[in-house]
Amino acid sequence: MDDELFDAIVELKEKDALRIVKDKILSGGDPLAVAELCRKAMSAVGDRFAKKEYFLSDLVVAGEIFKEIMEILEPQMRAHAKSEKKIGKVVIGTVKGDVHDVGKNIVVSVLKGNGFDVYDLGVDVPPQKFVEKIREVKPEIVGMSCLITIAWESMKDTIRGIKDSGLRDKVKIIVGGGNVNEEVAQHVEADAYAKDVIQGVTLCKKWVRA
Repeated sequence: MDDELFDAIVELKEKDALRIVKDKILSGGDPLAVAELCRKAMSAVGDRFAKKEYFLSDLVVAGEIFKEIMEILEPQMRAHAKSEKKIGKVVIGTVKGDVHDVGKNIVVSVLKGNGFDVYDLGVDVPPQKFVEKIREVKPEIVGMSCLITIAWESMKDTIRGIKDSGLRDKVKIIVGGGNVNEEVAQHVEADAYAKDVIQGVTLCKKWVRA
């Protein structure tokens, strides 16, 4: 059924996708795993757009399908986490120079579903905006996303800004995105790299419980 859901999202078959998600939840499927599958499907949709096989209107349709799926999954993830109590705070955003947000939005939804207070700064976020929000809400974790390689330096600049503001030792910083890897995480001086939403949420839970 995983392939069936992946194909339904990529082929923009809204009714089929929603039916499969509901069936998965009713049969006891892990909502976090479903969310990760949706992330992969949305990435495939993005690839089709990049190859000019899909148009902007197709991206909009895929985004609506994803939104409806997450509306189903979020309460299930809260129940799966077995707690309505907030377990930690996360400030997250796509760094300056990058406007991609599909992956980030999935992470935001999954974190919320797992009991985190999430402060989503959006896209094209300058370093100072991260600094201001960290100072305001005092999160345990900061998440930075980018898809394009030229935004790696924005990640580095943002972390440098957090350090210069005297806040670096107060937060754990996790980075992710299509072209991000362990080497990039080391280059920008982040605490960790998450290859997917499951790893990212697992790291966040580990850090707030440490």
